[in-house]
Amino acid sequence: MLKILKYSFFDVLRSRWSIIYFMFFLLITTGLLWFSGNVAKSIISLMNVVLAIIPLMSILFGTMYFYNSREFVEILLSQPIDRKRIFLGQFLGLSLSLILSFSLGMGIPFLIYGVAVSAEIFDFLVLLLTGNLLSLVFTALAFLISISNQNKIKGFALSILIWLFLAVVYDSIYLVIMAFFNDYPLETPTLLITLFNPIDLSRILILMKLDISALMGFTGALFKTFLGSGTGSLLSITALVIWIGLPVYAFLKLAIKKDF
Repeated sequence: MLKILKYSFFDVLRSRWSIIYFMFFLLITTGLLWFSGNVAKSIISLMNVVLAIIPLMSILFGTMYFYNSREFVEILLSQPIDRKRIFLGQFLGLSLSLILSFSLGMGIPFLIYGVAVSAEIFDFLVLLLTGNLLSLVFTALAFLISISNQNKIKGFALSILIWLFLAVVYDSIYLVIMAFFNDYPLETPTLLITLFNPIDLSRILILMKLDISALMGFTGALFKTFLGSGTGSLLSITALVIWIGLPVYAFLKLAIKKDF
C-alpha cells in the first residue's frame, strides 16, 4: 500500500492542477494579509474561501483522478495485491497531496507574516485543520461516487450536485424548516441536522474558536450554549472524522465486490 500511496502522491503533485491549487491559496492568502494587515480579519476571510473551494476542488479532482487512473488500477488488480490496499493507497496519496498543496499555499504567507509568534496561531491552526479534514471528506466522497458510477459524465454531475447541495441548498432547506417550525423547540433537531453537513460543521468549528457571536448564527450559538466551546469543537471534529470514515468504508466495500 505504501508504494501505491507514494506513487499516487507524487503523481498528483506533478500535475498542473496541484500547482494551480497551491498557487491559488498562496496568492489569495498573501493578498488578504497584505491588504488587511490583520491576521484575525484574514482568517475570517479565508474561512469563506476554504469552505467553498476545498470541498469543490477535492470532490472534482478526486473524481477526475479516479476515472483517469482506471487503466492503472486494472493493471494493479491483475497482480496479487489486496484490493483494499490499492484503493486505500490511491485515496491517501491523493488526499495527502491536496492537503500538502493547501497547507503550504496558506501556511507560507502566514509564517512569513509572523503568525507563529502571534496570538492568532491557534485560530490559524484550526483553519488549517478544518481545511485538511474537508479535503479528506470530499476526496472520500469523490471515490465513493466514482466507484459507484462507471459513466464519467454521471459521476462528475453527481459530484457537482453533492457539493452544490451541501454548500448552498442544504442551508436553504434548513432556513425554510426554521421558518415553518419557529414556534416549536428546534434546539435538538437543529444540532442533529447540522451533523449531516460537513461544511456547516467546519464553519461552526472555526467560528467557535474565533468566538465571533455575530457570525456564529443560530446553530453555532446552540453549539456554544448547550455544549460549550470545548465540547462543541470536539463534537464537530468527531463528526467530521465519521464523515471521512463512512465513505472510505463504503467505497472499499464496493471495491472488493466490483467487477473491473
